[in-house]
Amino acid sequence: MRAWFQRVVLARLWLTYIVLGLAFFAFGAGSLNIVYMFQANLRLLLDYGWRGVMEGGALQLLELLATGYASLAAYVVFKACEHRLSHWLSEPNH
Repeated sequence: MRAWFQRVVLARLWLTYIVLGLAFFAFGAGSLNIVYMFQANLRLLLDYGWRGVMEGGALQLLELLATGYASLAAYVVFKACEHRLSHWLSEPNH
């Protein structure tokens, strides 16, 4: 995966810039309000116990965890693209 990403995305500056923007928006959309959603989900599970689990609280918690990790992956892609572009801009011979 790493070699493919370097060969396909990071080797083309225009594609690196596009992927940087997409990763930025994916990270922002995935992380927006996630803290509040976690708090609300945990409050549901604590207040209603097993009934909250049966009403979908446990599934929602898993979905929130998956969203968090997807946002983290988008952030890592964003940082890799940012690193590539900033190094390209700062090189004296580009």
